[in-house]
Order: sequence, then structure tokens, then C-alpha cells
Amino acid sequence: MDYIGINEAANRWGLSKRFVQFLCSNGRIEGATRLGRAWMIPKDAAKPVDGRTKAARAEHDADMPLPRKTPFLYMTDLYHTPGTADEVGESLTYNHEAQVLFLAEVAYSRGEIDKVYDSANYLLSKHSGFYAVLSAGMLLAMCAIWKGDIDMWRKAKIHISEAPAKNDYDRDTMQLAISAVDIMLYSVQNFPKWFQIGCFEPLHKDAYPAAKVYYAKFLYTVAYSVATNALKLPGAQGLYVMTSVPYTLEPMICWANEKNTVMSEIYLRLTCAAVYHNAGNDTEAFRHIDRALALALPDKFYGVLAEYCRALDSLMEKRLTLIDVNAWTEVKKLYKVYNEGWAKLSGTVRGKTILTTLSDKEREVAKLAAFGMGNQEIADSLHLSLSVVKQSVRIVSEKSGLPRSSFAAIL
Repeated sequence: MDYIGINEAANRWGLSKRFVQFLCSNGRIEGATRLGRAWMIPKDAAKPVDGRTKAARAEHDADMPLPRKTPFLYMTDLYHTPGTADEVGESLTYNHEAQVLFLAEVAYSRGEIDKVYDSANYLLSKHSGFYAVLSAGMLLAMCAIWKGDIDMWRKAKIHISEAPAKNDYDRDTMQLAISAVDIMLYSVQNFPKWFQIGCFEPLHKDAYPAAKVYYAKFLYTVAYSVATNALKLPGAQGLYVMTSVPYTLEPMICWANEKNTVMSEIYLRLTCAAVYHNAGNDTEAFRHIDRALALALPDKFYGVLAEYCRALDSLMEKRLTLIDVNAWTEVKKLYKVYNEGWAKLSGTVRGKTILTTLSDKEREVAKLAAFGMGNQEIADSLHLSLSVVKQSVRIVSEKSGLPRSSFAAIL
């Protein structure tokens, strides 16, 4: 078979070189293969249909399949280069449903929650395909967290459960989606057994990047629950599980990097950083935070960074202010909104009162106390004086009205 390069194809079809590269990356040109850094396109390959034309819109209805079989397009290899999120969205013009969904996911990453809300409702009102409805429902649940809206949260889960599943394959994906919504509030009860052991075979391989992200969150939440005695595991207590989690997450991060799934790598690195931080290894936590920032900042994914400020305590501020003070200002604003919404919704769902008035230091001391550490251990871990730790414990107790043994309930 004879092949042509990007330049010749662009000239032949009247398209830009960059757009032809996107079409190749997105599997839109049949037979196109990558040779090193270059794309080789069959000489007789047909020009892809331009979804912006009336003829194309007549051929493809609103329920056309997404380019990847997963609820989260932005975690796949469609988005493989930091700083190109908007361009990837533009390249999806040929599939209106995919474009709306991808741009909504990008908007969520930037903390533009009103845009996400509008796009999710649009997809749901159009009775889109299975994966689009699933993702729209999950995006709506994520909006509910930012807004602290329990009614929106419940409606989102209903939408997910009503997605037009056609087979057991779809129903397994639906079950995981509902569990993934619950993990946002630190609930691990409903994950399917196959997922809990790290098996993703019931899912399409396109969904693996997202599945790995939620598996990482699952492991972190299990470890956190064990450390605070909220969950009992045979032979495990304290921070033992937390210290073992990186042995699973580090290979997953390497996989995401090798597959060029930028967004999944950002989430995996930030989750791994939270694990290291809680286990008392901030050196490794900083390594992952710095790499995540390098991937996230080119597209201004401030919403994702704000989402992890709670788990990372003051670490996000320490690293981000060294790189971009203005970016930290934006992340800090978003974190205030996210933290208040999360605390309100999480408190309502779990029947608890989550405190948002604790300082970073007070919250960190309270968390380590909830892990079962004594005052001197906390002082050594945080490099504080013993008197400062005792004072912080007393303040947290006064603000919450709870004894030290119940601190886990307010975090």
C-alpha cells in the first residue's frame, strides 16, 4: 500500500496540517498509522466528513457513537498533549455529542461549574447515547458537590441508573459509574467485587484510564477509612494500608504516562501525592504534585487542583506559589467554593457536620489525631512544638464540640 504524509494529505483535502494530525490521533482517518513521530496515511484514504456541513449533520444523528467507549473522553488518549484541550475540543466538530461532552469535562477541570451544569442538562435532554448519558449524570453529580445540592445529587444518580444500557457490558459500566459518584464523598460500599480487586475486564479498554483513576481513589479512601477506624480490615490498622497503596499507584502512573492519557495521569499523581502525604512522606508527595502541576497548568485546570487541596492540606499552596502565584490565587478561590459545597453535601449524605472553619494547621493536626497519633508523634510529623499541637487539638475540640476520639467525623 502506498502512503502519504501529513503535508500532502492537508494540501489534498484543503485542511490545516494540525487538523489532519488531530484526525489521525482520533482515529478519523482509516488506515493511518504512526511511524515514530510521523503519521503515514494511505494514499487512497477518503477525506473525513466535516461535521460542520449540513450534509454531514443530515448523515449523522445526535445519538452517533462517541469516538471512545467511556463516560470520560478527556481521560482517554484523545487528549494527549498538555495545553491542547481547546484544540482537541475543536477537532471533535464532526461529532456534536462528543464535542459537547469533551468541552464540559474540560470546563469541569477548570472549575467552570455553570458551564458543566448547562452541558450536562443539554445532553440529558437530548436523550443522548449510553456513554454520553452516563457521563452527563456523573458531571451533574460533580456539579452537586460544588454547589452542595442534595437534590441535584439524587437526580444525577437517577439519570445514571436510567442510562440506555443494552447489555451486561453496559450494566457493569453503569454500576461502576454509580460507585464512582459515591467515592466523591468517601463511600466505598457499592463498588462491584470485580473492581475492588483491580479487575477492569468487564469494561471496554477505552474506559481503563478513568477506571484506574477511580480505583486509585478507591484505594485511598479505603486506606483513609482504615486509618480513622471507620473501616475494619483483618490484620490492618492505622496507616499500614496507606503506606502500601503507592506500590499499586506508581505502576498505574507509569502506564498513564506511557499511554499519553494526560488527564488520568494528573488525577493519579494527585491521588498518589495525597497518599504519600498522609503516610508522612511529603518528599514523594511533592514529586507527584510538581509533575501534576506541569501537566495541568498549560490548560489552566484549576478546578482539578482545587478539588485536591482538601486531601493535600497546605502542600498544594506550597508548591503552586513557587511556580505561579496568580494560579494559586485562582485555585484558592475555587477551593473555597468546592470545600463549602463538599462539606455541605457530604455532611447531609453521611449525617455529619463537616467543619470548614479549621485552619490548615488545625485540620492537619485533627487528621493525624484521627489516625490515632499521639501529640508528640503529631509534633514530630508536622515539625511543630508539642505546645502548639496541644493548643490545636483543644481548638478543634472547641470548634467541633467533640472529643479527640471523634475528630474523624468532622473532617
